[in-house]
This record gives sequence, structure tokens and C-alpha cells, in this order.
Amino acid sequence: MLTILVINSKGGSGKTTLTTNLASYYATRKIRIAIMDYDPQGSSIHWLRVRPDELEKIHGANAAPAKGAVPLRSTHAWVPADTEVTIIDAPAGAKGLLLQDLVRKSNFIVIPVAPSPIDIHATADFIKELFLFGGARNSKAKIAVVANRVRNSSSSVYESLQRFLNSLKLPFLTSIHDSENYLYASEKGIGVFEMDKSATIAERQELMPILKWLNGQFPDKFGTRLEDDASSLNETRSFAMGTQNFTVLSATGKFKSYP
Repeated sequence: MLTILVINSKGGSGKTTLTTNLASYYATRKIRIAIMDYDPQGSSIHWLRVRPDELEKIHGANAAPAKGAVPLRSTHAWVPADTEVTIIDAPAGAKGLLLQDLVRKSNFIVIPVAPSPIDIHATADFIKELFLFGGARNSKAKIAVVANRVRNSSSSVYESLQRFLNSLKLPFLTSIHDSENYLYASEKGIGVFEMDKSATIAERQELMPILKWLNGQFPDKFGTRLEDDASSLNETRSFAMGTQNFTVLSATGKFKSYP
């Protein structure tokens, strides 16, 4: 089973939007998919509850502990044995043993970050936590960053975000814009790949680099069927597949300075 962790300690980074749209894509490709929702707000679980019955099934596992309780395994967090892809919607503020457990479970880690000064600084601190205390330094999981809820890609804040990501030497996969289509999809329990194609071309193209990065796990099922009209990875990626450099901290344990 392939496990994808969508995580950022900062709330409001768009983890659930990314989780649900990736899950719905796999569902359209007949991949047996499950979402594990660790967030106490249960946004992914709510999305699954309003999902139309006629669409492909996505299993939902409520992994969030009761308020004030220690995270424990339960029947609510059960995932079917024949699941091919599990996407974990992590809670904000994950740290310590919970963060280590999430990292240990994962094959891929996707970190969405909004292009605001507050989010950039918070994400820098989180990535430091991820490597120093979360076990990512010794993990075999591949890690990448996604710019999420982008409103104006020409703004100085967005340029600052790009410089920040370059300083981390982590793959920067794509920019996901603050589109009304994502809001509509969230309300209806669907993903943009399940909406009218002509109305969601931009959203499909900006999500495709993430899916291509994850590609190769099921080549016989969907690896050769990625949308032909999607933007080329060469236009969006600043990384080489399988050659990630995770030396993100200086000798002092601090990140390089960035605006």
C-alpha cells in the first residue's frame, strides 16, 4: 500500500483541499483509495459524508483522537486490507510521537504552504521539526512542497516563497491557486477531476505535477493515462526524480536566511 502524508503544522494551509482532490483523482482511475483524517475538525470525513453515492467509493478512516485523549488505534481508523493508496490528512500542530508515527507510515510527504510571510516562517519551523525530531532525516519517504491558495503569482510574497523553497533544496512541485472550483468541489464532496473538464482545465493542470511526482507506483493502472493536455513537468519542477537533497539545515541547525 502506498501512503501519502499531507502535512503542515500551520493551520489554513489547504491540507484538506489537497487531500480530497488527490483522493478523488485516484478514485476516477479505479484505484482503491482511503483517507485517514487525523484532524479533529474532520474536514475530510465531512467531505466524504456529502460525497454523491454514484461516484467511485473512497474509504474514510477517522483517526482523530477524542478531545484531550491520547491517539489510539480504533475501528474508526481501520483501512481495508485491499487499499492501494492511503492519503493522510494530518492535523495542524502535529509534533512529537504523533509526527514520528505519521512520518514512519509514509512513502511520500507533501507539504502545502500558503504564500504569506506568517505561513512561510511557520513552515520553515515545521520543516526543521520534521527533520530534527520527526524522523524525516532517516526516513525513506520522498518529500516535496506545494504552494497552496496562491492568489497572485506575481506578488513579492510569492517571490519570497519561491526563494524560501529554493533555500530548503526541497522539490517545489506546483502552485495551486485560490480557485472557486476548489470551494465548489469541497461543498459537493467531489474533486476537480470529477467536474466538467472544460471548466477545470487550470485546476487539473496545476495538480498534475503532484500526480506525476507520485507516478510510477501503479504504471499499469494509471501511469500511462495521465491527462495529455496537462502542463509539462519541465515547466514546473525544479528537481530531478529520485535525487532529492535533504540537507536543509546549516551546521548550526538553522535555516538559511530568507526575506
